[in-house]
Amino acid sequence: MIRVFRAVKAITSKRKLQKEHNAKLLIGWKEWCSLPNLHIPAIKAKIDTGAKTSSLHAYNIEPFQHEGKHWVRFSLHPIQKNNKISIRRSAPIFDQRYVTSSSGHKELRYVIKTIIKLGKRLWEIELTLANREKMMFRMLLGRDALKGKAIIDPIGAHKQKKLKNKMQKLLYTR
Repeated sequence: MIRVFRAVKAITSKRKLQKEHNAKLLIGWKEWCSLPNLHIPAIKAKIDTGAKTSSLHAYNIEPFQHEGKHWVRFSLHPIQKNNKISIRRSAPIFDQRYVTSSSGHKELRYVIKTIIKLGKRLWEIELTLANREKMMFRMLLGRDALKGKAIIDPIGAHKQKKLKNKMQKLLYTR
């Protein structure tokens, strides 16, 4: 009787794990996503589990007051290897934090909260604003943003969708 109980418990545990596994989004090491609250229809993000926080490429970063609250406005080039397309956005400041870059440099950055859309799912994430001009990707998605939301295939890329160059430009020229 104990063996039967253990077998049933093991099967139930496997089913529970499978159900949890299926609920998570399967993503590759790089993915196209959008930031609807910032009106960014497409941006390629590198999935970086070595990074705690996520980061968005931003330059000309300026804090300002809006209706008595602290906001930040910034410019960005949303498409990698394309500095011709530049957009200006603003968001409420959520926080300021010291972040240590991969090169070991410590920098005080503005943090904003926004919604990310990856595949068909939406959820809120925190993004630090940093000039990533010299970096390959305009956005990094760190482990805090992905915790409990995704399973990463480190070999795969664009598991959710892939945008061709023509479509990328079209999204920003409408």
